[in-house]
Parts: sequence; C-alpha cells; structure tokens
Amino acid sequence: MAESFNREKVIDCMFDPINSEILAELEDGKKQCSVLSEQFSMSKSDLLERLDYLIECEFLIKTDENDQCFISANTEKLGSLLEDSDAFDGAINGLEKMDSYLN
Repeated sequence: MAESFNREKVIDCMFDPINSEILAELEDGKKQCSVLSEQFSMSKSDLLERLDYLIECEFLIKTDENDQCFISANTEKLGSLLEDSDAFDGAINGLEKMDSYLN
C-alpha cells in the first residue's frame, strides 16, 4: 500500500526553523506536550497545530497517557523519508559539483 502524503509539505514542515528544533528535542524519546510548549514559548494548541501535518502523516506520534499529551518521533519513517528523497540527492550532487570547482 502506497503512502499518501505530500512529501514536499512534510519536508517543509520538518525544516521549519521551530519545528526542526522540536524534532531535535524528540531525538531522545517522547516528550510531554506541556514541556515542549513551555520550552518553545507557545500554547499546547499552537504546538499541536504546528506539528499537525507530521502527526497526521504519522511522522510524529501523539499519545495521551494519564490525561497528559505526549509527542514522539517515528524515527524509522522520518529516516526513510530523508533517505528516499530526490531533493537531498540533488542538493548533495550540487554541493559535490561546487566543491570540485573550488578545488
């Protein structure tokens, strides 16, 4: 079954400056939404709104435990997106070409 998400929109969400910092916080495991919202000076609803598409596409996983909201990263799915992305291959090829001109 094919994945149904807009790859470009997911990448845009991931590399948004604030979202990328939030994702970096999730590298160590799941975090409580209230902790993240306080850390990034936004309400819980603003935090969830920012991450909504990544949650919808299951790149991030939102769980409710004991009346507390938690967010965790689906590292396998995030990693496979980056590995399979033609955009990153193009960027790497461009950097290699630039490097060859500089040397």
